[in-house]
Amino acid sequence: MKSTYRLMGIADFITLANGLLGVAALMFIILAVEELQNPYFADGVKTNYIWGAMTCILLSVIGDIIDGPIARRYSKRKLLGGTLDVMSDCISFCVAPALLIFVMFGRWGEAAPIWTISLGIAACWVIVTGMLRLARFQYEEASDKVYFHGLASPANAMVLITAAALIWLQPSSGFGPDVTTDGFFDAFTSRSTTVEKPYFDFLILPVMIISGGLMIADRKLPKNKGGLPLKISAIQGIAILAGTILSLIHSTEFGIDLGDTRPQFILYSISAILLIVYIVTGPMQSELQEQQLTESE
Repeated sequence: MKSTYRLMGIADFITLANGLLGVAALMFIILAVEELQNPYFADGVKTNYIWGAMTCILLSVIGDIIDGPIARRYSKRKLLGGTLDVMSDCISFCVAPALLIFVMFGRWGEAAPIWTISLGIAACWVIVTGMLRLARFQYEEASDKVYFHGLASPANAMVLITAAALIWLQPSSGFGPDVTTDGFFDAFTSRSTTVEKPYFDFLILPVMIISGGLMIADRKLPKNKGGLPLKISAIQGIAILAGTILSLIHSTEFGIDLGDTRPQFILYSISAILLIVYIVTGPMQSELQEQQLTESE
């Protein structure tokens, strides 16, 4: 025990806390489906625990941002940092968001098999690509470049949470007991109509596939250590965290009144727009930062 402790630096304790926040998110997800078959809970889940899980993931993102500078400035012991980062990030930014989305949109017991299988495959895709992304990050860790190859795992978590929250806050489709529909997406996503679901919930599948693909892509995305990328990242982070906290405050086991969702929807929309700007302009910003670094040298 003493030998393990001697290997740890200050930042390692923050990394461990980040991993525990990911575990806390998983615990919230389990609590959200505690009464899965209770007809009083929309989509079979307790909404307040959903927002609690999102909050834990976002707090872990904040911890992941600050542990790097702390490690560089204060921690002299960096023997465990890289390995701890990979394990913590895998839990908080890959497993927890994937499982959260599976619970939010799976409608266990009510969904058509093709929807459940598709959602499960998409969740596995996010986890596998996240593991590959983190392994590649570990391989390229010594690089002094100002950009990442592919979407970072914390950014992946933000993309998934933003998309899931925007869809979750949509008005219900209104399908209830004894109501039948013949629409394409309804046939694809629901075996029966006894469970209400938000409009556009089918969009979560392409979001998960694209986000996972971006993590293992060769696309250059800036590290957000300064300039415009840092400003965009800060505003986006504040927007998504504020939206999630507001949703948590106003949530109950039965959901959120539609009249209360406008501020959260605006905040999540801001987050979505800024994430798109970051991904689209990433290569250009990366080249600009690299050019500025070269000129300063």
